[in-house]
Amino acid sequence: MQERSSVGDLANQLRRELNRYSPGGKLPSSRALVERFRVSPVTVSRALAQLAAEGLVVTRPGAGAFRAEPRAAITSTAGDTSWQEVALSADAAAELVPRTVDASGVLASLAAPPPGVVEFNGGYLHPSLQPERAMGAALSRAGRRPGAWSRPPMEGLPELREWFARGIGGAIGAAEVLVTAGGQSALTTALRALAPPGAPVLVESPTYPGMLAIARAAGLRPVPVPVDPDGVKPELLADAFRATGARVFVCQPLFQNPTGAVLAPERRGEVLRIARDAGAFVVEDDFVRRLVHEDAGPLPRPLAAEDPDGVVVHVGSLTKATSPSFRVSALAARGPVLERLRAIQVVDTFFVPRPLQEAALELVGSPAWPRHLRTVSAELKARRDTMTAALRLRLPELALPHIPFGGYHLWVRLPDGTDESALVAAALRGGVAVTPGRPYFSAEPPAAQLRLSFAAVAGTEEITEGVRRLTAAYDEVRP
Repeated sequence: MQERSSVGDLANQLRRELNRYSPGGKLPSSRALVERFRVSPVTVSRALAQLAAEGLVVTRPGAGAFRAEPRAAITSTAGDTSWQEVALSADAAAELVPRTVDASGVLASLAAPPPGVVEFNGGYLHPSLQPERAMGAALSRAGRRPGAWSRPPMEGLPELREWFARGIGGAIGAAEVLVTAGGQSALTTALRALAPPGAPVLVESPTYPGMLAIARAAGLRPVPVPVDPDGVKPELLADAFRATGARVFVCQPLFQNPTGAVLAPERRGEVLRIARDAGAFVVEDDFVRRLVHEDAGPLPRPLAAEDPDGVVVHVGSLTKATSPSFRVSALAARGPVLERLRAIQVVDTFFVPRPLQEAALELVGSPAWPRHLRTVSAELKARRDTMTAALRLRLPELALPHIPFGGYHLWVRLPDGTDESALVAAALRGGVAVTPGRPYFSAEPPAAQLRLSFAAVAGTEEITEGVRRLTAAYDEVRP
C-alpha cells in the first residue's frame, strides 16, 4: 500500500516539473531523484515507467530519462454507440440463462483501494510476503535456459506437469496434468468442458464469486448447496443432484473461500460416491493448499488422490502462494474428459508462455521455495491470530463461527438488522476496505456477512488499525 502511494506521489511531482525541461531535455539521474525525494530506487523506476507509459518521458538504457517530444493533438469525434444496446441483447430471449457478466464480486478483491486505506478486501499476499527476489532470480535463470523462448508442449512442460502430479498424489501422473494460466482460467476451461449452456451446476453456498461469474458468463445456472464448518452437507448435495439432474459440482474442500471450512474426513468419500452415483464430475478447486498456517497439522490429501474413477477434475495453482502475476496452475483429470479439457484450452489460449513455466520450475526447485512457504505459514498464523483477537476485543457483536488453519481470510456474520452495504461504504469512508458477503451467494444470503482478508495488509499493526476503523464504521450503522 505504501509503495503504491509513493510511486503515485513521485509521478505527480515529476509530472508537475516537466515544464522546466525542453522537449528532449534530460531529467535528473535516478540517483539524484532517490536522494532528493528520499524514496527507493524501485519507486523512482516505477514512477518513470508510469510517465513513460503516458508518453511524457522517454527512457534510454544507460543514458537516463528525457522529456518526450510533444504529441500532436488527437481529435475525437463523438459517435453514436446506442445501437450496441440492441445488438448485445437481441438474442436474449433465446438464452436459457442471461450471459451478461457481473464482475463486481471479482473486482472487489482485485481493485487496489485508495492510498491510506487498510486493505481487508485483498485476495493476494502483500508484496512483503511475496517471494519477489526468488521469483526474479527464477525468471532470470529461466530466460537463459536453452530453448526457453521457443514454443512449449501444448500440455505444458513435462517436468512441471510431473511436479504438479506429485503434489496431487494418488494415481495421478504427469500425463494427466495440463499446465494452465492461473486458477481462474483453469476453472473456466473446466466448466466449459463439463456443462453445456443452460445446464445447472452445483456450487457451495457461499462460494467464490469469480466461479459464479464464470458459470453465468458460460450460460450455466449455479445451484447452491449449503456448507458448514465441516464443508458441504452430503445429504443436501444428494438432494440437489436429484432435483436438478446436474452433472457438475464445484467445491473447495480445503480452506473454502469464504468460510475457511475443510471437508470433514467422513464426508470426503460420501461426496465422491454421491457424484459418482449421479454420473457427475466434481471440480476440486485446491486453491490455497500452500497457504497453510503454522499450527495446522497434517493436511488431507486432494480429493483427486482418492478418486480412481475419474470423477474429480482437479485445479491447483501457484498464484496464491507467490504473486498475482505469477499465473501458473494445473488441471488434472483422468479418462476421456482430459482430451476435452486439452482441446478447449488449446483453442482458447494455445499454451502458457514457456518462460513463465520455466521460471515456475526454477522457483519450486530452489532452496528459497520451502523457506518462503515456512515464512508465509508463520506470518499468516500471526496475522490470523491478531485479527481474531482484535475482532473479539473491539467487535464482539460479530460472530466468528470458524477460525481456519489455512487461507488468508475470516468470514464473519453481522448482527441481525445490520445493513451490509451501508457498513461496507462507511468502512471505506473511514479508511478500511472490506468485502461484502452478498456476492458469495448464488441465491438470497441467510444473513449479512463480511469477508476480512489478513494477507494483503502490511503487517499486524495495520490489522489492529484496520479493525479500529471498522469498529468506528460499525458504530455509524449499528442496528
